[in-house]
Amino acid sequence: MASVQMEVEPIVDRTKALDWLRQMMLIRRFEERAEMLYQKGNKIGGFFHQYSGQEPVAVGSIGVLRENDWVVTAYRDHGHALIMGMPARVGMAELLGKATGCSKGKGGSMHFFDVKRGMLGGHAIVGSHIPLAAGFAFAAKYRGEDRVTLCYLGDGAINQGGVHEALNMAALWKLPVVYIIENNLYAMGTQLVRSSAVEDLTVRCAVPYGIPGHQVNGNDVEAMAKTTLEAVEHARAGEGPSVIEAGTYRYKGHSISDPATYRSRGELDEHMKKDPIIQYENVLRDRGWLDDDAIEAMLDEVKAEIEDAIEFAEDSEQPSLESLYEDVTAAPFIPQE
Repeated sequence: MASVQMEVEPIVDRTKALDWLRQMMLIRRFEERAEMLYQKGNKIGGFFHQYSGQEPVAVGSIGVLRENDWVVTAYRDHGHALIMGMPARVGMAELLGKATGCSKGKGGSMHFFDVKRGMLGGHAIVGSHIPLAAGFAFAAKYRGEDRVTLCYLGDGAINQGGVHEALNMAALWKLPVVYIIENNLYAMGTQLVRSSAVEDLTVRCAVPYGIPGHQVNGNDVEAMAKTTLEAVEHARAGEGPSVIEAGTYRYKGHSISDPATYRSRGELDEHMKKDPIIQYENVLRDRGWLDDDAIEAMLDEVKAEIEDAIEFAEDSEQPSLESLYEDVTAAPFIPQE
């Protein structure tokens, strides 16, 4: 992927730009420290999927939403939840299986939920949440709510049949949903060129359904924001869904147990030389919006927040045995008269 090129005229002010940089730093630190805890063997159970390298996709796209909008994603979900406002304490507690976690310690890494903040999951089954996103968008339209749903999926998920059923329905009914394909070039360990006959994923997922398709450098947080805003405004205007293919790269294997031997060390090093967080730091330096001291202060603040989250999680209580039978079903939605 080409190096990040920001627009001459920024689409954000200094305050928003610094906030986006901090959010990307927070995700990266959260993931790195969580991985360390996982490797201890008795801290985090189940599966764990790192988001390092893909931070601008979530930060830039969620950064243009309103407070009442919804987000739904797959199992690489920690970053999206943090950007939607989930406290790092609550996320870390969920990873450690504690009752203070976002899913009360019963969901783990792949099931980060915070409905009050619009974070509708974390879903572990590949492609399962994509029809759900169409359902969420249908509910918003049916109720007459000015609300847009962002749905994130990996490049491998587009091979699921339910994805295309959902895209067809969303297009047919002009549902207010934006599908964001986080194309990190690998579906588990399979390269995109070996799993898709067409490399331009908007050709597969947008063109057949007559909806807008956008390709964007997902490592450029401001380009990501600009493209998403266009798609969100399209949805709010009643014009229906869009598909965004965000080109990005994950620095870790598919999951924590994946040694990623299917890619060369040289390939990884080449991408890590263009770390999107460092790229954005350089952009903001060039604008005169921050300096080395400000970056160090921000990093120290983020590190302290994550260490506090770990301490909180480790000190939190385990779920009770009785809680196994709680939250099994949801209260039905009853329309107000």
